[in-house]
Amino acid sequence: MNIEKNERCLAIFLRGMRGEKITVSELANEYGVSTKSICRDINEIRCFLAENRELTGHAELVYNRSTKCYTLNMDDFLRDNETLAVIKVLIGSRAFSKSELLGIIAKLRRFTSTKDKQLLDSLIAKEKYHYCEVRHDCSEGVVDMLWKLAQNIRTHTEITITYYKISRERVTHTIRPVSIMFSEYYFYLIAYKAEDDSYSPFYFRVDRITSIVEHRNRFELPENADFDEGALRKKIQFMFPGACRTIRFEYNGPSLQAVLDRLPTAIVLDMKGNTALVEAEVYGGRGIIMFLLSQGSWVKVLGPDDFVEEYKSEIKKMAELYG
Repeated sequence: MNIEKNERCLAIFLRGMRGEKITVSELANEYGVSTKSICRDINEIRCFLAENRELTGHAELVYNRSTKCYTLNMDDFLRDNETLAVIKVLIGSRAFSKSELLGIIAKLRRFTSTKDKQLLDSLIAKEKYHYCEVRHDCSEGVVDMLWKLAQNIRTHTEITITYYKISRERVTHTIRPVSIMFSEYYFYLIAYKAEDDSYSPFYFRVDRITSIVEHRNRFELPENADFDEGALRKKIQFMFPGACRTIRFEYNGPSLQAVLDRLPTAIVLDMKGNTALVEAEVYGGRGIIMFLLSQGSWVKVLGPDDFVEEYKSEIKKMAELYG
């Protein structure tokens, strides 16, 4: 009897985690027991949750007198609308293989309330069917490779990676991994070369890493080499490295806000009619040139002088392609 009771309590709790409304009379009919038995089950669940609040994410079964139902409230639990938003972002990232993506979605879907499962499925069905993953070289998958790298970062372990460069040349690097970032469909490993005391960061696309050899060496970084992912994300475009510099340009396109969103450090210095004078602090040159060129004639680069020359040179090369 105790086993049946425990299984019943677990089933009731799992229903609550899925967002279902728990009704005493319906559960009594379903399990063929009295309503008193179900009430005792619910009280035991509530006592367990109260005694283990930190373990269960401050979860509690709350009774609604108007609906005469119990619902599970949980601090660290995704609501159905949050689950939908997360799944849409995962699909849009294209960073995972289709099997990895479907596995993650299935786990997230498991906690969606019964009434909303059908809605969720209908909203993502076509995107799941037509999902096109970014091609990768990881034999074991991106997710597993990420976790391996995360462990090496945590333990400060030097590693040697086998890696495909953008030219598809296969190379090896012995590195000190310090961070993982995601940008523009790809996960990136940020690392320092093992024999380089200048501590200049290198960026490696995780999907191009084919294997990892872990060494016994443990490394410690000096304070000036502490890596700040947040600062990098604000100032870099398409993960192209380079020196930090302040650029200025005019923008006269239809969506200034989209440009400001893309460049978190950007500020509008002046507005004349529909033309904005924008200044932004960015890393490198290639990445920001790629972005500004995507805005076409809506952008006119003003400074600094060396950046203007780089920009003009790229435009000239493009024009020469058409005679």
